[in-house]
Amino acid sequence: MALVVTLAVVAGFGGQSATAADAAPSGSSGTIGLRLADVPVSAVHDPRAQLYIVDHLAPGAVVERRIELANSTGAAAHVVLYPSAASVTDGAFVGADGHTPNDLSTWTSVGPAVFDLPAAGRAMATVTIAIPRDAAAGEQYAVVWAEVRRSASAGITQVNRVGIRLYVSVGPGGPPAANFTIDSLSAQRSLGGRPTVVATVRNTGGRALDMSGTLQLSNGPGGTSAGPFPATLGVTLAIGDTGRVAIALDKQLPAGPWEAHIALRSGLLERTARATLSFPDDGSSVVGSSDSGTGWVYPAVAGSAILLLGITALSLRRRRGDHGHG
Repeated sequence: MALVVTLAVVAGFGGQSATAADAAPSGSSGTIGLRLADVPVSAVHDPRAQLYIVDHLAPGAVVERRIELANSTGAAAHVVLYPSAASVTDGAFVGADGHTPNDLSTWTSVGPAVFDLPAAGRAMATVTIAIPRDAAAGEQYAVVWAEVRRSASAGITQVNRVGIRLYVSVGPGGPPAANFTIDSLSAQRSLGGRPTVVATVRNTGGRALDMSGTLQLSNGPGGTSAGPFPATLGVTLAIGDTGRVAIALDKQLPAGPWEAHIALRSGLLERTARATLSFPDDGSSVVGSSDSGTGWVYPAVAGSAILLLGITALSLRRRRGDHGHG
């Protein structure tokens, strides 16, 4: 029986294209890259819209967005493009395997759908989204995959996919408003001893959110300051969901107390919170106390697990003799 091994990456943050493992001969390196080439004029300043297809469309509307493929593997690659279902589950945007359908994927087409991309070659394709006139209102998710297959060894086929997310809200008028609250800040220490600040975030708006942000520490021991520190990327919150955004810090950072100021954002939307935090000696969680009317600090969600959710843009490189990863 043939064994199929799949690697999949959905484009993430950082202003980079997503990349898939190469299909070059064993021992070579490089990637198949995929990026969004078109951004609507109305969303030109929205960082999410520069990475993903984010739109609000009325029933019966048709839109097109161009995407670009790039081959840096040093060898020709046979690339197939197609839409598939996606969901926002447990704080992560998850693209379904293969050609799994949902409403949005069936409304989406890609052309051309097949490329024989030479080494160092680039190519453009067009993603077309056609909303049926009887489509129900609500937000839908899908992914456009670029897929490369190759025989890794006898009986084994390695499938590498790289994708661009689609967030499409359907309904008349303007798009639903996005909104969120920062419900708590807590100080934790990981099992490895790293002090960590965890923000509990609740999506109170009408669109899914992709969280990013920074943490600044001030008025620490001896009047010291530290930061800004980047928030862990990849947390995606569905409408109505609550999730956790973690900021892991250096082990040498003093326990505190610190005045913590966190700024979190999704697209153009930003919220801030402040709290006084001291890091515990073990893996327990300590709730911050508010020192400012501009932030919100309530009892922390129980538990000390740091959920590093979602996938950032990665460059997956295959090493000599590697026959795939599960």
